[in-house]
Amino acid sequence: MGDLLLVRHGETEWSVSGRHTSWTDLPLTQHGEEQAKSLAPLLSARTFALTLTSPLHRAIRTAELAGLTGAVPDPDLHEWDYGGYEGITTVDIHRARPDWDLWTHGVPPGPDGHPGESPEEIGLRADRVLARVDTALPDGDVVLVAHGHFLRVLTARRLGLPPAEGRLFQLATATVSRLSTEHGRPVIAEWNTRP
Repeated sequence: MGDLLLVRHGETEWSVSGRHTSWTDLPLTQHGEEQAKSLAPLLSARTFALTLTSPLHRAIRTAELAGLTGAVPDPDLHEWDYGGYEGITTVDIHRARPDWDLWTHGVPPGPDGHPGESPEEIGLRADRVLARVDTALPDGDVVLVAHGHFLRVLTARRLGLPPAEGRLFQLATATVSRLSTEHGRPVIAEWNTRP
């Protein structure tokens, strides 16, 4: 049975400034590209039975620069739809809603096609990804290249927690995390690893 590796994409302008970024498909910064390249040694010793990426360019580019080949974009790995909070920082949201928390309050609807998502909706997407992962893990390791909030929800679901418990797992840009098993139970084996 293989391990599940989670790779958060490299830095973008909005990840530096703390702006919520879901469907806005920003490129990696120069530093983000260097970060992605630096992940290659953490991944090169493994053979992956399945490599999936978010369909967004920042994730696909991170996978390429990290040396992952044969990556298949999966729409379920898309970042949380932040609705009306797309491009807005938590600091700015707190000016109008001081007690707001993404994990408990969700987001208001955004423009057409971007209604926003709740933790439960992200959890359903994460569960679909995990079902796909489970079919590949008997053949070896699986790697997912995606986004911070989505991967945090996916981790919560892998550990048998409600989606909103993703709030417990801070995830930095351009890091590798590894979910494994111990005594038949899912565990976090490594978290936020950088070279």
